[in-house]
Amino acid sequence: MNTSFKARLLARELLVGTFVKSTDHTVVEVLCHAGLDVLCLDAEHVPFGAARLDTSILAARANHMPAIVRVADDSPHALLAALDMGATAVQVPHVVSAASAQRIARACRFGGDGTGRRGYAGSTRAAGYGTRRMSDHLHDSDRDIAVIAQIEDAAALAELPRLVEVEGIDALFIGRVDLAVSLGASRVDDPIVDDAVQMICEACRQANKTVGLFCADATDVDTWRNKGASLFLIGSDHSFMLNGAKHLVSALRSPQPLTKSRGS
Repeated sequence: MNTSFKARLLARELLVGTFVKSTDHTVVEVLCHAGLDVLCLDAEHVPFGAARLDTSILAARANHMPAIVRVADDSPHALLAALDMGATAVQVPHVVSAASAQRIARACRFGGDGTGRRGYAGSTRAAGYGTRRMSDHLHDSDRDIAVIAQIEDAAALAELPRLVEVEGIDALFIGRVDLAVSLGASRVDDPIVDDAVQMICEACRQANKTVGLFCADATDVDTWRNKGASLFLIGSDHSFMLNGAKHLVSALRSPQPLTKSRGS
């Protein structure tokens, strides 16, 4: 039985992860002990740089944690670099058409039948630094690497019937914040945003396609789980640190004394 991240993603198991927005690999190591299913390294909005991204992926792999890389753009170079470093999946922002989704899927797969255009290098981490047979690396990569298209633009909504049918795109991920901005809404729970998210979920349900989305916290996971979403990236390392610090300050300034916890 294949229990890879991609297999679980395609089976629409409930998968819970978070964004990593700190470029130090220690943060990845710490979060690997939290019981999450996956981490998403945010190379779109964070200045990781190749070396920092590389060591963060290494930290995830060393701890048997699936690592999604949200790349900065859909260029073949960005996709290839993340995959050669050993990313479990790539998440591509602002996918607005079936044509661009097809290009992304081809760039991420070797596809000996002509469906893929990913360049091969046996000297990479993903290839075991030359220790793996080419045939094994080609087969396992095309089987286990997940490709996730992020839907976060109003223009993508008209393309949904074609986007959900693109072979090689394993999941659509809804970026509700940018989607709200694109739709002219000022908050992610605006009815126009909810309607758009439900439209995407329904299109994915009809096409038997996995759908994921970002939640600031866990309060609305059940709602969207019931609508068909199964991959949830909740908050980030930054939000965990900030919320923890705020909770500490609030508790210290409360009239009620703090209760001593074990290990303190």
